[in-house]
Amino acid sequence: MPSALIEVRREYAEADEAGLIDAVHQALITAFRIPPQDKDVRLVVHAPHRLACSPRLTQPEYFTLVSIDCFAGRSVDAKRALYTDIVTNLKAFGIPPDHVTILVRDLPTTNWGIRAGQAASDLNPGFNINV
Repeated sequence: MPSALIEVRREYAEADEAGLIDAVHQALITAFRIPPQDKDVRLVVHAPHRLACSPRLTQPEYFTLVSIDCFAGRSVDAKRALYTDIVTNLKAFGIPPDHVTILVRDLPTTNWGIRAGQAASDLNPGFNINV
């Protein structure tokens, strides 16, 4: 049950905003094998001066930061697949691959309160975390 946050430095049309969210969610479905209905993705649009990026970027307005909090247990190969899938999926929105930064934070299931405030470690998530 990953929780993802996409941060961008430019405004997009409403349909493209929904598309960005779907692009990241689809990558999580494919790489982390989460159920499609397990969708927790947010998009925040920053004024450019509120989200700094490298001055080396050729199109800084397209800098995109994707942060994902997830249950610990995913393999390095699953994370590599996730990184590739996110970058590939975001190309459809004109985002250059080298303008995407992805941060994955693995958290123990004891650090998640879900399903009416229960520790995730006490529940069956309904999918395999160890992919």
